[in-house]
Parts: sequence; C-alpha cells; structure tokens
Amino acid sequence: MNGDAPITVTIWSDVVCPFCNVARERAAWLSEAGVRVEWLPFDLHPEYPPEGIAREELMRRYPESMHEAVRGMHEDAGLAYNPHPERVPNTRRALELFEWARSRGAHAALHQRVMDAYWTEGRDITGWDVLGACVADVGLDPAEAEAEVESGAFAAAVSASTQTAQAHGIGGVPAFVFDNRLLVSGAQPHEILEKALEQVGRMRAEEAAGGG
Repeated sequence: MNGDAPITVTIWSDVVCPFCNVARERAAWLSEAGVRVEWLPFDLHPEYPPEGIAREELMRRYPESMHEAVRGMHEDAGLAYNPHPERVPNTRRALELFEWARSRGAHAALHQRVMDAYWTEGRDITGWDVLGACVADVGLDPAEAEAEVESGAFAAAVSASTQTAQAHGIGGVPAFVFDNRLLVSGAQPHEILEKALEQVGRMRAEEAAGGG
C-alpha cells in the first residue's frame, strides 16, 4: 500500500449467519494482506424468540441445494460446518457480549471463540452456560460478563450498529465495507476482495493526485 495507512475493512455480521462464518476465512486473508479488519454487530433476526427457533423450521425455508452449497463453501474455506442440530439461536445476547468484550480489548478473541462454539462444536450459544464458558476460555470473568450484559449496558451499541448499517443500505450480512468507500456484500471469493482492494487503492491515488 505504498507506505500509506492500511486499508480498513469493516465487516457487519451475526453469529447465526453461515456466510458470516465463512467470512472469518476471508477476514484472515485480508489481514494477511495488511488490511485492518473490524467486526461490527448486525442483529440479523430480531424476530426470533429468546430461545431461538427449531432447526427443522429453518431447513424447511430453503431448498436442500442451498444447504449443500453452504456446506460446500465451508469446506472450500477449510472450515467445519457443524451448527447446533436442534436449535438456531437468538444471538442478541451474544452480540451484546461481543460489545462487552470490545470494551475489555478482547472482542477478536471472544468473537472467534463463540463462532467456533456454534459452528465447529455444535453448541447452543443462546444461554450463559455456553457463553460464560467461552468468556472463561479467553481469560475473562464470566460473572462480570453476565452481570454487565444482562444489565442492558451494551444493547444500545448493538442496535446503533445495526441501524447504521441499514441506513447505508445494508440489509444482509456479511457486509464488507472497504475504507468507508466501497461495499461488498456476502462472503465473496478472494478474487473479488482483491479487486475491491485495488479499486480502493485507485480511489485513494486519485484523491491524492487531486489534492483531496
């Protein structure tokens, strides 16, 4: 990037979205390319009841070919695809927990741990039994996390992040925003992300040439 400040890619996501899990591989690839990656919360299914929904209900909504395509994307990215077999969680508590972890400088570690718990280990991340264990796994205090999240202290942050994304035309996740200039929707392959980086580089160069 010719000595300039690194490009920043903001990724809006929700734990329950399988494409957001694939986006973890894309984010790692971007980081290796020298990009600064920031994850932000997007409450994808606020309509889900607190206990989540039955997985069979979700399976009925989409054709079998789509489920196989999702599994294939995970395999191509070198990721496990093993979500909880019975429940699709309401992730609002998890999203608020991530914001608590961000305030402790541990967002990246906890985000990775909870995603692994759900997508790799097939655990139900709805309640504090699993979420608290994830908090402990990254070296933080589960009791503190539960008390602060349940107080509602981080609800506004999740709502504001979701609303900001929606105000910019983002209706689904993952959504990659490059340098606050360019939106790439979905867990696109590396080639598309590389083109986005090149486009942002050109935009920067044009601004510099024009004195902007």
